[in-house]
This record gives sequence, structure tokens and C-alpha cells, in this order.
Amino acid sequence: MSAAPHVDTFNIVHPQDYAEKGYPHDSWTWMRANDPVFRWEAGEGIPFWCITKHEDVTLIGRDPARFVSGPRLTISHEPEVDIGDMFPPTLIQMDNPNHSTYRKLINKRFTPGAMRRYDHDIETIAAEIVEKLLAQGEEGECDFVESVSAPLPIAVIAWMLGLPKPDWPLLFDWTNRIIGAADPDYQDEGSNASETAQTAITELFGYFTQLVEEKRKNPSEDLVSLFTQMEIEGKKLEFMDIMAWCLIIVVAGNETTRNATTGGMLAFIQNQDQLRSLQADETLMKPAIEEVVRWTSPIIHFARTATEDYELRGKQIKEGDAVALFYGSANRDEDVFDEPFQFRINRWPNRHLGFGIGEHFCLGAHVARLEMEAAYRHFLPRLAEVELAGPVDRLHSSLVGGVKRLPIRYRLA
Repeated sequence: MSAAPHVDTFNIVHPQDYAEKGYPHDSWTWMRANDPVFRWEAGEGIPFWCITKHEDVTLIGRDPARFVSGPRLTISHEPEVDIGDMFPPTLIQMDNPNHSTYRKLINKRFTPGAMRRYDHDIETIAAEIVEKLLAQGEEGECDFVESVSAPLPIAVIAWMLGLPKPDWPLLFDWTNRIIGAADPDYQDEGSNASETAQTAITELFGYFTQLVEEKRKNPSEDLVSLFTQMEIEGKKLEFMDIMAWCLIIVVAGNETTRNATTGGMLAFIQNQDQLRSLQADETLMKPAIEEVVRWTSPIIHFARTATEDYELRGKQIKEGDAVALFYGSANRDEDVFDEPFQFRINRWPNRHLGFGIGEHFCLGAHVARLEMEAAYRHFLPRLAEVELAGPVDRLHSSLVGGVKRLPIRYRLA
């Protein structure tokens, strides 16, 4: 059996490679066809198993007893470096029984039924952001990230947390420096990735410490007030538990939605027939959102650690071995998706894993869908023409498939 292509030229857990080359679809495609449980031993990081098939990612994602999240959140290209070491454990790093206990505290707040009361507010926020851009004239250029896809999730998350509007931009800075800590554009001068992330988290915690005290005295309907009132076995949450909740809502609620929205805009630019189809038939919006999530797969990978010896497709995964679940590969699996490398907004059903699978399925999936739908509904129908106005600038990250800048040129209908 020949070696997987690009092993020597693309490290699939190296932030710089993703920034310079995008997703390694050639390597993933080869692995799915030839060695779907591929043993990666290249580079300086720990050896691990690459899980690239939809069926296997689903299997492991639904088996939290055999494959736990706690030991490591991601696989690093450096020796024993885990982004999860940079901040206190959050929901995505917890295993049972803690995971189920903590998730139940907030589950009801994020169900589609519970979120309906926010539909109008999210719609209003999206409309204001898009109208501010389009008010600049019938023709124009902008960075779509700066103008639309970044401000929208920041505004929604900040509003849901109860932040005063003048403080909303703080979230943008903190999340860039936490998730993009390995990116030269976001690293603090004279600091490495770990130091940059730690500094940003310290600033975030300092801010939310004051906000938590305010909400304890004057609670309202926002999430920070909810965090201060949560109880486990009759006891209020510890301070660091509240901080962990604030952190995961800020980071997870912002980065993935921002990058899915951005990647979707790029997909529409590169597939103008699909843009015109959506403009002609608004009933395609919901399947279009699912296709955007499949196509972009904004989370590149999460790691799991085997708690016992396990055989998968003839490979012997040993207790303590690390596995990497590559969602972008699973979402291009030829055994699940017809023409997986075609962006088709009428794809249905769409069994993508863009929001994860199993007990760690994204808590904010419904919010993300609402935000993307609102942004596209207000922006896309107005476009007569749209094209790239410069190169796509990608984030240095092997966790989030981020786009830092998406320059576009447009003419309104």
C-alpha cells in the first residue's frame, strides 16, 4: 500500500498548513479509500489515529465510554501541546458523569422551542448589520468577515450574555486571540501561542468577574444571570465553573458561526448557479444552510482518547491512544454523500457532522442556523453581482477552519 499523499508536505494538525493550503481533501480522500484508520506518526507531536470515514466518526462520537474527551481536546503538531491546556475545562472537554450533569443545566435554554423567543431579536440584529453595509451604495467592496459574518455572532452572543453594547467588540478581540493564538496576526507581541491565549482568557475572566457580580445583584433574563443561579445538588456553581460557561459561550458561539457564514459566502461566490437558485426560491434556505455547514465543516477536528483496547477496521487502537475525528473528511464521504465535492443547496437529506455527533453535539446549533439564515436572507437576495476582490486570508489553526478576511466586490439588484 502506498503512503498517503502529502504526508511530507501537509501536516494535518499544523496550523500553518491550514492557513497556507486550506483543508487537505486530497489526503483525506486517499485515507477514506485506502486507510480510513490511518496511523499518523509524522512531525513532532504525539502519534495518533486519523479517523476519516463518516461511519467511524459517528461510531466514536457516540461511544463516550470507550473514547473520552478529557485527556486532550485537540491533537497538536508540537509535543504534548493541547489547546485545552490553555483554559479551564469547559463542557466540550468534560466526560460523564460531569458532562451530562452540566449540560442538563442549560439544555432547555437552547432547544429550538426555547429559542423561538429570540427569533425576532436575531433577525433584527442581522438586518441592522446588513443594512449598514448596503447603505454605502449600490456598488461597493468590503471584507465580508469584518462587515457581516464576524459582527453578527458577536452581537447575538453578547446580547444573550447580557453585555452592554459598547463592550461587544471586546468579544471579537478575545476570541481571535484565544482560537487564533497560533496566528501571527493575533499573537501578542513578544508572546507565543500559549501566552497569547492565556492573556486573552485572563482579560475575559476579569471582565466577566465584574459582570457576574452585577448580575448577582440585579439578575435579568440573560445567560450570565442564569449561570449565577444554576445549582448542582442544591449548591450554586463555583466561580470557575461560571467562568468556564462564559468562556465556552463566547468562543464556541462566535468562531464556528462566523466561519461557517464566511465559508458559505465564498461557496456562493464560487458556485453562482447555487446563489441564483436560492435567490429564485427562498424555500431552499434551510437545506442551503445545512449544505453550508457540511461544505465548510468549521471545526476541523476534535480528539478523543481510548479507554480500552479497541479494533476498528482491522487496526488495533490501544488503551490511551489518541484519535482525531476529522469532520471535514467525514462530510465529504462518498459512501454517505452523492457527489460530495459538489456544493448543492438542495441536498436533502443531509447527514453532515458539522455540528458534531453524540452527546457533544453542538449546544448552539439552532442559534447558529438562525444567525446564518438571517444574514443570508437579508444579504443574498439583494445581490445582482458578487465576486472576490482579493485573496482569501485563512486562519492559522488546526482546530477551526477560519477565514480572517474575505474581500468581496458587489453590485446590488
